[in-house]
Amino acid sequence: MAATRNVMRAVRVFEFGGPEVLKLQSDVLIPSPEEHQVLIKVHACGVNPVETYIRSGTYARKPALPYTPGTDVAGVIESVGEHVTAFKKGDKVFTTDTISGGYAEYAVAAADRVFPLPDKLDWKQGAAIAIPYFTAYRALCQKGRARAGESVLVHGASGGVGIAACQIARACGLKVLGTAGTEEGMNTVLRNGAHQAFNHREANYLSKIKEYTGVEGVNIIIEMLSNINLATDLQLLSCGGRVMVVGCRGPIEINPRDTMSKESSIIGVSLFLATEEERRECATAVFDGIEAGWLKPVVGSEYPLEKVVKAHEDIIHCSGARGKMVLVP
Repeated sequence: MAATRNVMRAVRVFEFGGPEVLKLQSDVLIPSPEEHQVLIKVHACGVNPVETYIRSGTYARKPALPYTPGTDVAGVIESVGEHVTAFKKGDKVFTTDTISGGYAEYAVAAADRVFPLPDKLDWKQGAAIAIPYFTAYRALCQKGRARAGESVLVHGASGGVGIAACQIARACGLKVLGTAGTEEGMNTVLRNGAHQAFNHREANYLSKIKEYTGVEGVNIIIEMLSNINLATDLQLLSCGGRVMVVGCRGPIEINPRDTMSKESSIIGVSLFLATEEERRECATAVFDGIEAGWLKPVVGSEYPLEKVVKAHEDIIHCSGARGKMVLVP
């Protein structure tokens, strides 16, 4: 119906600030795909912590205002621009990025950021692939140089990126440890590839991890909240160990001597900086995982577009993540 009247509902941000700056509008023009672009009817869109940082204006990348947030879309091709041969109207797809924004009923994306959505995954799972799995693969394999037989601690393993990291690490032959903040979250982590789960709300959980890993320590830490955990992460590492900084919400004081004693590394991870070749490698790994059956996105809370403000509040303040948060138009 929206297509015939040429307007759609979309979330718009006119100024940077708190969640309240997200405004749902019902008279936004449906964008038209230009050459090498496609228009997608959105069935689900992922919500990622990075979108809250961008919205607040504190992130390194600031989009021109006004804008519509959202990159991880799953839906159906509505129309294609010139020179697009890989897709046609009616194809089921997911995206790793959008041009017009995914918190909307329709979204335009570059054709090379769009992939066929396999039948074995539903719309919400399709919206839970791109940022989580590409980020986790980049952190573990491209930047973390993970090798079979090594150990990995996924700090905050019950969210979208955390579950993706557990599944990928297990498939790559690593010993996988994960932390979560609730019993339910720990069970989710164990069901998705972790050999052992720890509750990061327990006062003594770090000593439990140390006890489990012994004197050797852990080879890789995938860190979602480095402003809280980075200093203690350095204590948990093995010689030559590396902390992959995937998420951070502020500064932290560390003692650089802790990196010297083990020749350990702190490595930042940003999917936005991936080259085309690296993106293709991520995509290949993702499709191999779907084909093999071990890549199964776990969908957590879902919200209608009307509740987008609540979604942005909850992704930062909720008591414990259980899978990927999605918006459903």
